[in-house]
Amino acid sequence: MCRSVFIAAVVALNFIGCDEPVDVRTGLQVLDVSSGWREGGIVNGQTRLVPSITFRLKNVSNQRLNILQVNAVFRRVNDEEEWGSGFMTVAGSEGLAPGTSSALLTISSQHGYTGIESDQVMLQNSQFVDAKVHLSAKYGSTQLVRVGEFGVTRRLIGR
Repeated sequence: MCRSVFIAAVVALNFIGCDEPVDVRTGLQVLDVSSGWREGGIVNGQTRLVPSITFRLKNVSNQRLNILQVNAVFRRVNDEEEWGSGFMTVAGSEGLAPGTSSALLTISSQHGYTGIESDQVMLQNSQFVDAKVHLSAKYGSTQLVRVGEFGVTRRLIGR
């Protein structure tokens, strides 16, 4: 009897003060979004352009989000096949406090277009297909959840 009371007490103590998990769909806001195409270097003597997105994440929940991470999946418009992706840690064990925003975050695809034309001419090429990016986030041991989808603007941006 004593042992079962002790176990029940330990279980109860584990739940006291524990916050409900935050749904990042409603607990995070994606702010200050900008996108475009950046030079991805020279590949086999050809210029490469890759899609890129820059943004901030704001914690609009009432809890600190520890080990906050974000994933970006790039796709060509009207194509559900993944074209490229990027994953980064937004806040480590210190977390992102309630009401605060991250620094500006930039994620670029590792894949893009290559061509012999200049960057600007490549963007105007009739074969050029625009891209979109799906952002997903997670904190701690939660699962990745989509927090936004954005079109990649057809413009050149700095490195």
